[in-house]
Amino acid sequence: MVHISRICLRKYGNFLDNLRLYVRGGPGGMALPRLGGHGGNGGDVWVVATKNMTLKRIKDKYPLKRFRGGTGGNSSVRALKGERGKDEEIPAPVGITVTDDDGRVLGELNAEGDRVLVAKGGCGGTPYSAFEPKKGQAKQIRLDLKLIADLGLVGFPNAGKSSLLTALSNATPQIASYAFTTLRPEIGKLMYPDYKQISLADLPGLIEGAHMNRGMGHKFLKHVERTKQLLFVVDVTGFQLASKTPFRSAFEAVQLLTKELELYKEELVSKPALLAVNKMDLPDAEDKLEELKEQLQNPEAFTHLLPDDMIPNNFITFRHVMPVSVLTGFGVDRVKSCIRLSLDEHAAMEMSTVHQEKLQALRRQLHEHL
Repeated sequence: MVHISRICLRKYGNFLDNLRLYVRGGPGGMALPRLGGHGGNGGDVWVVATKNMTLKRIKDKYPLKRFRGGTGGNSSVRALKGERGKDEEIPAPVGITVTDDDGRVLGELNAEGDRVLVAKGGCGGTPYSAFEPKKGQAKQIRLDLKLIADLGLVGFPNAGKSSLLTALSNATPQIASYAFTTLRPEIGKLMYPDYKQISLADLPGLIEGAHMNRGMGHKFLKHVERTKQLLFVVDVTGFQLASKTPFRSAFEAVQLLTKELELYKEELVSKPALLAVNKMDLPDAEDKLEELKEQLQNPEAFTHLLPDDMIPNNFITFRHVMPVSVLTGFGVDRVKSCIRLSLDEHAAMEMSTVHQEKLQALRRQLHEHL
């Protein structure tokens, strides 16, 4: 078991979603007291969202992980005002939250070109500082990646998430018949005839207690935060992680997944959600599907099936419940259509809300002028 754990960690090590860096703003330039000259300010250090950049590339390209702004120019007879030091820019992927070592958020990179100031350069020498230049800010920062995707696949190990992602998109995650195959997040793209593209993030299978950081809990639950919607994937016949763990039916699996998300961050369960019921090629799958649908219509009546501490505070109402067999291809096209429909409907609702807010703001402005 120790040997298997080492393999898992080694494979996961190829994917970085957190990186610690040392940053220092450039020092200010020297003043020229006899002529009242001012030294130039030191350069700042910025983190900039850059296309096709990953945290691993940053680590490989800058092994020392130290970044420093340029030194401000000294004042001289020819130039009483020293030149400003050159800014240092750290390229980073989109989806980064920048924090300091105390956990204080310095900023977020949500789109290409977004910038976060992480260390300000020192001021050059002036009469107000007795002509003494100042040092730049110095600190340790963390780049924390949260994947940005339209849809996040959530499920217990071996529910068929990776197989479904492969069937729907161009991703090629590792697939096998044992529980833990996805050891790092995978991003796939759904392509539609009208050239619409939808991104899917396959997150490694959760286990009971993921909210307490069991398994790879916190490393991957955080990636759910930036997905627009959730796609739950469950095995229609149920799931059992190991011989010593309890067997969970498809209904129990849905509610336990809901509770894990809720305990990690309660607002996650308010995201729009769909449910893919996989392995419909197995015996008695139709009967089990009908039983699951009945339970989902009135989940409160079946809470006795769950441990008391794993009953969600709020049950999720799924926009679509989609039977599918990735093995035979049954239902894959419907899943793809339902994903598109759900995202389009949600986008239309958001647009309508924005229009209503703008209209109300305009009415208030007109009322104030009257």
